[in-house]
Amino acid sequence: MENDFNLCPKCGSKKIQNKNNRKWFCPDCQFDLYNNVAAAAGVIISDKNNNVLFEIRAKEPRKGFAALPGGFIDADETAEEAAKRECCEEIGADVQNIKYVCSFPNTYEYRGIVYKTCDMFFTAELAGQYDDMETLIKSLKAEESEVTSLVYYKIDSEEDVDLIPIAFDSSKKTLKKWVRERK
Repeated sequence: MENDFNLCPKCGSKKIQNKNNRKWFCPDCQFDLYNNVAAAAGVIISDKNNNVLFEIRAKEPRKGFAALPGGFIDADETAEEAAKRECCEEIGADVQNIKYVCSFPNTYEYRGIVYKTCDMFFTAELAGQYDDMETLIKSLKAEESEVTSLVYYKIDSEEDVDLIPIAFDSSKKTLKKWVRERK
């Protein structure tokens, strides 16, 4: 297991056991901790010319790489609600007409802890009108602690996806699927 405990988080026992990389169990206090997958939502925002909006990540993991707007899903929140909230928080955008595309597993390492995630991806439209992606980017407000800048890439083929320095493999796979389904 990539993440492991030397002590039980509940009673401090050194007898904590790793059970098949699925859970930890403490025989002293009967504590069970499951190694569940975290859920995340990402959003593809594109224009009629197949330009796709990306954020350049301001922090690790994958600082400086391109990412689709998105993030972890909060407790008691749907994936669609998370997609909408993350777009508002990260890029100051109000999105609508959110439609599911697909999901892929991902590995997200942060401060020495490895999180296994299920990344769910959606397409969405921005509320309001804009003529082109450059005009759109100028109208958005990136959250500086999360995003250093906003950029767009024209994506007409799977090969175009491979040329983009995308932070996460799940996003790359999603964009390739998005390209195939548009043809």
